[in-house]
Amino acid sequence: MTCRPWLLAATILFAARFTACSQPQPAAPPDTRASDEAAIRANDADFAKAAAAKDADKCASLYMDDAVIFSPGAPAVIGKDNIRKFFEQMVAGPSLQFAFSNVTIDVARSGDLAEDRGTVQVTTTDKKGKPVTQASEYVLVWKKQADGSWKVAADTSATDK
Repeated sequence: MTCRPWLLAATILFAARFTACSQPQPAAPPDTRASDEAAIRANDADFAKAAAAKDADKCASLYMDDAVIFSPGAPAVIGKDNIRKFFEQMVAGPSLQFAFSNVTIDVARSGDLAEDRGTVQVTTTDKKGKPVTQASEYVLVWKKQADGSWKVAADTSATDK
């Protein structure tokens, strides 16, 4: 009986493929979306507290080094140093309050990206001491960092008016 080389090669190839397919697949990473969402909600609250305390450094610390902020009628603010300056100007007034509502946070199953969207009311005090409130819709894109913390990569908003 003669053994044909192509038959031997086909048998080896079949055996190799069958063995590879039967290997156990690696386990999916744990689903951390609920705890990630809670961390992002805590960051939103920390931002509001930092703005009320006029702490521009704390506000900027929640943003990535190469983050971008898009605001209506203004040029894009790019990079942490420019974002810090942006917040320094924002918190310079006599009072500043942020109130978030209708917030939806959607964390990707991969656990590395999240979308945070909702309504924010910003209340400041005008030159006469009268409170002025402006509402806008916002979207933040968060990225999970190597240390497990979440930082804003992109921030945009649109006023209701």
